[in-house]
Amino acid sequence: MITTKYVNYRQVLNLSGFHVILISIWCTLIAVLFHFFNWEWMIIPWVPVALIGTAEAFLVGFKNNQAYDRLWEARKIWGGIVNSSRSFAAMVYAFDTQHEKMGSFELEDRRKRLVNRHIAWLYAFREQILVPTDWEHIKSDQQHTQKINRRRNRLIKAGFPDYGRTPIFLNKYLTEEEAELQSHYKNFATYLIAQRSKDVNELKNENAISDFNQMQLQDCLNEFYTLQGQAERIKKFPLPRQFASTAFVFNVLFIMLLPLGLVNEFSKLGDYGIWMSIPFCIIIGWIYIIMELVGDYSENPFEGLMFDIPMLSICRNIEIDLLQIMGETELPDPISSKNGVLV
Repeated sequence: MITTKYVNYRQVLNLSGFHVILISIWCTLIAVLFHFFNWEWMIIPWVPVALIGTAEAFLVGFKNNQAYDRLWEARKIWGGIVNSSRSFAAMVYAFDTQHEKMGSFELEDRRKRLVNRHIAWLYAFREQILVPTDWEHIKSDQQHTQKINRRRNRLIKAGFPDYGRTPIFLNKYLTEEEAELQSHYKNFATYLIAQRSKDVNELKNENAISDFNQMQLQDCLNEFYTLQGQAERIKKFPLPRQFASTAFVFNVLFIMLLPLGLVNEFSKLGDYGIWMSIPFCIIIGWIYIIMELVGDYSENPFEGLMFDIPMLSICRNIEIDLLQIMGETELPDPISSKNGVLV
């Protein structure tokens, strides 16, 4: 997530610098051919170019609308995880035991196990949701595209899916035996919710909590199932590729035709007008490129790029809140943004 008030020039160049170079070469080439070789046969009227540009603007606007909806829905899902996590931990520590044989130490141990498993679930779920899919930029079939995206993130230090970090938290908040089970489950996050459900049911069967308390805790766990499923739906179902691909193809077509129509209009001003068409062509093409790229990178909010939901920061904030509810005093530091990007 970009945290600066305005997107700075480094972030813009990091995102679209390569495209600007290509547009500059293409616009300059057309102007040179038109001026020095008098290739007037290649120019086209401005009207069809303007029509294509208008149609492309509508299509890109629709695509960006849908991409923003996916991004905002993803943020609301993690907002729901924050609220439900606090409610779950608060209820765990608010319900007193009714079992005379269960001592305070055993009760405290069970409470900590429930909350610790939830913190482990947060980081396990984050790791699962960051696994690249076939349509995301990091998993692109083109090696060149992969290198560009990795270079972009190295420059902004946004970080990619950090598979080495999660085992640290699992070993901290789970037993050694349970942490090792991660490799045995395709959806380890779901397993952790199921185990907490069993723990809550055991407390009810031992009359440590009332039936109503058990129902409230189980409703909260069901909410985690729902929120996890909603996030997985966004992750595993892309923006329909027919819309995304069509917008990209139309954008390329428009930028290819843009200098052919623009150089003819500027040539009416004289020879200097031909060269003046180059910067105007670059600016117009760059605007369309930015609109396309913003929508293209925003449609996948769990990709590990700078436009994503700051899941690591959210997980850390939840961890701090839950540790405080447990009465812990040694708390980890919140995640801070680096170079204007929060992960």
